[in-house]
Amino acid sequence: MKFNLNQQDLQQALSYCQGIIEKRSTLPILSNILLNVQNSNLTITATDLDLIFIHQINNVEVSEEGNTTTSSSIMYDIVRKFSSGQKINLTLTDESKLHLESDKSIFNLNCISASEFPLTEENFNQNEFSIKSKQFLKLLNKCKFSVSNDETRHYLSGIYLHQTEVDDKYYLTAVATDSHRMSISKIRLSQKIEFEPVILPKKTIFQLCNLLDNFDGDVKISNIKSKIKFELNDSILISKLIDGKFPNYIQVIPKNNQKKLEVDLKKFLDSVDRVASVSLDKKDGVKFDLTKDILNLSVNNTNSGDGKESLMVKFDHDLEISFNSRYLLDVASQLDGKTVEVFFNDSGSPALIKDPGDFDSIFVVMPMKG
Repeated sequence: MKFNLNQQDLQQALSYCQGIIEKRSTLPILSNILLNVQNSNLTITATDLDLIFIHQINNVEVSEEGNTTTSSSIMYDIVRKFSSGQKINLTLTDESKLHLESDKSIFNLNCISASEFPLTEENFNQNEFSIKSKQFLKLLNKCKFSVSNDETRHYLSGIYLHQTEVDDKYYLTAVATDSHRMSISKIRLSQKIEFEPVILPKKTIFQLCNLLDNFDGDVKISNIKSKIKFELNDSILISKLIDGKFPNYIQVIPKNNQKKLEVDLKKFLDSVDRVASVSLDKKDGVKFDLTKDILNLSVNNTNSGDGKESLMVKFDHDLEISFNSRYLLDVASQLDGKTVEVFFNDSGSPALIKDPGDFDSIFVVMPMKG
């Protein structure tokens, strides 16, 4: 095996692999990436057995085809320290050494035979649909912060992705909740698709966002019973799904929240952020004291002090309610409009947050007790 390629192309591909590979893997082969060179293409594969990432680099100068596996983190660390735009020459000198050369640097990396790399062939081609990458990224970003960290309820530790129908229009809808807050967002589909509801694991979501950040085009999505596959131009991500039943989230959306608060988004975000600064662990509730067209925000922490601030808003009632500041900031930072609309019922009921700049997303936040 002998080939050379551009430093940036290799660094980009290896950086994606870093997020897939487990740092403390018991199997040495899982710390490695599979390198396969043929027909002037280099294919790099990384897996943790739950997630498989495959990336192809085209127009590689190949002198000799072949394959091997070598440490992902070491190779990445070396390649990213080479000057950008340099050519890197790679040669498999014998079964167990990969020779890397660039400018005046020479490295020989230990290898494990490619035959030991775990690969599974799956047939995904039955139900496939495409979606615009930036729309899909937005969908995931609007929901990912609400994913639960609670290991005991594994079915909440991902994003529930499913098809919904409203007035004869079809949508790909994403939902996430940690039972204190919930995000729901949807994208219009051009037609009905064959797509079984799935729960995407957290690690998959973050890898996907990483890939989508750097890609503009169509993403092809297909799923079989327990796995889902995402295809971007040069990258493929295949992931196991979370096995479990996502709760009936429709029941949780407040139906009779009539008290509407309307406030400038940036002022609201900055104000909550400032007032919450007095609380070190951000666990203290931000208290909302609402009267006609005035929102008084306050945080009181027995150890560090208190802070308060007033905002001019549109509101027609009297209400006192407290929220976890982190939850409010997470939601507010994902809104597109100039203002934010919060609908209340009473001080013990969840609030419904809407974005006038995006009718396809809503958020629910539970108040804090006390």
